[in-house]
Amino acid sequence: MAKTYEVAKLKELARECRIDIIKMLAEAGNGHPGGSLSEIEILVALYAHEMNHDPSNRCKPGRDRFVLSKGHGIPGLYAIMANVGYWAREDLLSLRKLGSPFQGHPDRCRLNGLEASTGSLGQGLSIAVGLALASKLERDNFRVYCLVGDGESQEGQIWEAAMSASKYKLDNMICILDYNKAQIDGYVEDVMPIEPVADKWISFGWHVIQIDGHNFEQIIAAFDEAKSVKGKPTFIIADTVKGKGVSFMENKVDWHGVAPSAEQAEQALQELYDTSH
Repeated sequence: MAKTYEVAKLKELARECRIDIIKMLAEAGNGHPGGSLSEIEILVALYAHEMNHDPSNRCKPGRDRFVLSKGHGIPGLYAIMANVGYWAREDLLSLRKLGSPFQGHPDRCRLNGLEASTGSLGQGLSIAVGLALASKLERDNFRVYCLVGDGESQEGQIWEAAMSASKYKLDNMICILDYNKAQIDGYVEDVMPIEPVADKWISFGWHVIQIDGHNFEQIIAAFDEAKSVKGKPTFIIADTVKGKGVSFMENKVDWHGVAPSAEQAEQALQELYDTSH
């Protein structure tokens, strides 16, 4: 089982992950800081509290599965997995470099521990549905967690997968929306509105929970509630802040896919180090 941390420790892990994100993106010179920073509390809650997994036995039967459908947010996933023991934190600095297993989007064939190769937006939820179906058919009883983006939710395949999960009553499946309200082309509301989000997923047959995606107590409570739901999958709307934790990145569309310069990284790291006091 994953080690369960107290909330204070989860908050510290989130801070460490944000530090790792800034360092690896600055070293790489490219990547996606905005959505990587917004998703961190969700990923930390999953890997340090919620999921049944074992970094020392990565193919353990019955382990819970996680699919990062918004594959460009992979720096956040690399960071939390390093912090719970999947690989060394210093290895993260090879992000996006030639020959590195730490690709700019997740590649399960190159990095043991990842459950799915993603990056083509909209497809990860379908992968998660397939995994949840497999769990039901094989009676393995593992749970499947999938993180999707709000810009990604404009993709039609998301809604095909949503219908399938409801049809097959996949109550072993949780989809979490990193609802930071911005995508590479602008604010979601301006590019292609997805509201009313809750009503849409309810109408597709999902149990819906809405939370503050940076509040560990609310995240953990939502996961607990999802486990009690029978006969339908659960959708968690996690309201988040793009670029969370770095003042000059927060709620700024421009930081969707631009790495910080050395000077900007120094400023960001100083802010993150200061939050430990």
